[in-house]
Amino acid sequence: MLAKSTRNLFHGPHVGKFRQWMRNLVSALALIASLAALVLIARDQYGGAFAGGFLQNVLPFGLFQSATPADAVAEPAAEDTLRTRADPNEGRYRALAEFLAKRYRVSEDVTLDLVTFAHAAGHQLGLDPLLIIAVMAVESRFNPIAESVAGAKGLMQVIPRYHAEKLQEFGGERAVFDPQTNILVGSQILKEYISRTGSMGAALQMYAGALNDGQDAYTAKVMNEKQRLQHVVNQSKRKSVRVAQVSPLGE
Repeated sequence: MLAKSTRNLFHGPHVGKFRQWMRNLVSALALIASLAALVLIARDQYGGAFAGGFLQNVLPFGLFQSATPADAVAEPAAEDTLRTRADPNEGRYRALAEFLAKRYRVSEDVTLDLVTFAHAAGHQLGLDPLLIIAVMAVESRFNPIAESVAGAKGLMQVIPRYHAEKLQEFGGERAVFDPQTNILVGSQILKEYISRTGSMGAALQMYAGALNDGQDAYTAKVMNEKQRLQHVVNQSKRKSVRVAQVSPLGE
């Protein structure tokens, strides 16, 4: 009787259901393992943020932590921090942005962007970034939508009808009010005038459309502003030296 009951235990209909359940469980675990392997490969190829989000949505709760390294998401933030600390111009940009924001009553976030754009254009064209910023200050007082009666527009008061070919590269005349485009195009114009005239003063007077001004008033305004900006930069350098002397490791 006992032997018969034992045979029934291993050959009854409930055993088939149990085996089917076990097969389903094994298949599900195999599928999860495969997905985890694929996502880890994707993380190595495309970054932790993609893999982390995918794992959270696909894997059961609890498996995500074991499948994803603890530092997978924090790693990019650490890289960004190191990149910021390594930028030797960060102090210079912020010092200029703070000065301009106070002097012209403009948001410091905005002036920081404009200072950064001016330095990028200056490095690209071989032009002093402080000169570019000084021209912006005199031309528009950092108003990106400034427009004169003569049709000069934007931060550096570019006249689109005279420089359509330069603006075409950036989408046409409408791009003149884009700050980054306006700064780059205005800098290109100034660079061309310097090459054409062979003189900074003459180039600035040509930029202002005031070549007949014997007093060179426009040049004086720009150079005075540039001198103020240079003073800000020099102060920033001295401050950085003092900080380095107090904390040699930069901590």
